[in-house]
Amino acid sequence: QVQLVESGGGLVQAGGSLRLSCAASGSSGRYNVMGWYRQAPGNQRELVAAIASGGSANYADSVKGRFTISRDNAKNTAYLQMNNLKPEDAADYYCNLKEKSPSSWSFTDYWGQGTQVTVSS
Repeated sequence: QVQLVESGGGLVQAGGSLRLSCAASGSSGRYNVMGWYRQAPGNQRELVAAIASGGSANYADSVKGRFTISRDNAKNTAYLQMNNLKPEDAADYYCNLKEKSPSSWSFTDYWGQGTQVTVSS
């Protein structure tokens, strides 16, 4: 069973930076995609950024140029470097791991418990 533990959230002023970390344990080592989603009160959970085992990444348009996702496969850890934070970035941020099935291209989703990011204007 995969477990994800997030860290790094907190309070920051607009224009500041935060770095989120997500440590995965129990992964099979199969192909997977690690990502960060966020959910603000009253909003749906949305993808912020994701990175595959091989390193290819994609971002929401709203964070391109400000956020960078990376991963250390040896440590089974993903990071989200968030720069130039804006008040609209404030949300609960959730780590996600999509692990490929051993026999097909279906994936199983695992979620962390979330870490709060607050941005003051």
